[in-house]
Amino acid sequence: LNCSNRKTDDTEPCGECASCVEITSGRSLDVIEIDAASNTGVDSVRENIISASRFKPARDKYRIFIIDEVHMLSTSAFNALLKTLEEPPKKVVLILATTELHKLPGTILSRCERFSFRRIPADTMKNRLLEICKSEEIKIEDEVLARIITLSEGCMRDAESILGQLISVSGNSIT
Repeated sequence: LNCSNRKTDDTEPCGECASCVEITSGRSLDVIEIDAASNTGVDSVRENIISASRFKPARDKYRIFIIDEVHMLSTSAFNALLKTLEEPPKKVVLILATTELHKLPGTILSRCERFSFRRIPADTMKNRLLEICKSEEIKIEDEVLARIITLSEGCMRDAESILGQLISVSGNSIT
């Protein structure tokens, strides 16, 4: 959303502009991630989201709040958040992330656009892992790739992490 080089028809950020670099490194003033599991109360929602959403973005197009584990918020915190969801400031985007959608109140769900993420297909994961191995000059057996894909259960981040661990102990050849 805040990539300054993203073309109108593109869905992916460039990864190179100042905004992309800051977001990737966790230094963006306009992207705020809140762990709802640690900040469950109404005061936390008021302080971290409602009050902060009144400010314009520092540089980027939007001020983005990512509320991770949003299902952990208390009922009073959800009620406080409701007003901001009903009438969000123009330059604010709220991203509510959860693995337990059934725990969110209907009043919250009815005011959100929903995106369901699915597991990445095995062939897509294999291609990406092979790209990484090629760029790092790592030789890897197909059986090892298959095992990494199985262990990662469709999560690319987990697959890359497992591959990284294997590279650190196996060197340039993984069998």
